[in-house]
Amino acid sequence: MADLKLGKLPDRTPSKMTITVSADLNQALKDYAALYRQTYGESETVAELIPFMLAGFLEGDRAFAKARKESLPAAGMSEKSRRMSGSDSE
Repeated sequence: MADLKLGKLPDRTPSKMTITVSADLNQALKDYAALYRQTYGESETVAELIPFMLAGFLEGDRAFAKARKESLPAAGMSEKSRRMSGSDSE
């Protein structure tokens, strides 16, 4: 197998979600979309903006990132390294 610098791409299958928001949040999202249009000169729907807003929120939440990192298994470890570190705990 070739040793490519670029690793295998992650799953990029989009997931559709339906949510219900309050009237106040709905208006705030519409206001944000209007300000986005005014700022960048491009019109984007609220539905197009929300995934990027959520991603930005999650990326900026340090407590979430730390908790997520601590609760996941050592993703960067090779199978051999996992077996070796696991044998110490037996």
